[in-house]
Amino acid sequence: MCWTLVPTGKGELGQAQLDLLAKDLAAQNQDTPIVVFSHIPLYDLYPKWGWATADSAKLLSLLSRFASVTVLTGHIHQVIEHSEGNIRFHTAAATAYPLPAPGHGEQPTPVKLPENNLLAVLGFRTVEVISGKNTRVDQHALS
Repeated sequence: MCWTLVPTGKGELGQAQLDLLAKDLAAQNQDTPIVVFSHIPLYDLYPKWGWATADSAKLLSLLSRFASVTVLTGHIHQVIEHSEGNIRFHTAAATAYPLPAPGHGEQPTPVKLPENNLLAVLGFRTVEVISGKNTRVDQHALS
């Protein structure tokens, strides 16, 4: 299940997207594992840099009844894990260029890396789902 975010400073899903999601989720049992793909973080990770979604509280309310929700997010180009109840948020390191950690610097501009250190900080994520077990998300370095 994924949808496009409409940027309005922080990022915004919009009522039409939330209504569509509510309709899709209504047909699901609370034990159904839910996986959400998003570009901008769906919680207030660091609003000063736009790493947040203005209407995320409405989204999280829709997802809160499910026993297992995994949200995979891009945009920030680094590994951050966050949980709110049964909702787990995961990001991945950049495959293109890294950004600074929240609050390090005036704005999220690309970090210059020494050429001999690139493979240690660029990466990707894998997700393995095994029926009856928690979702496992691993960080891997490119090689």
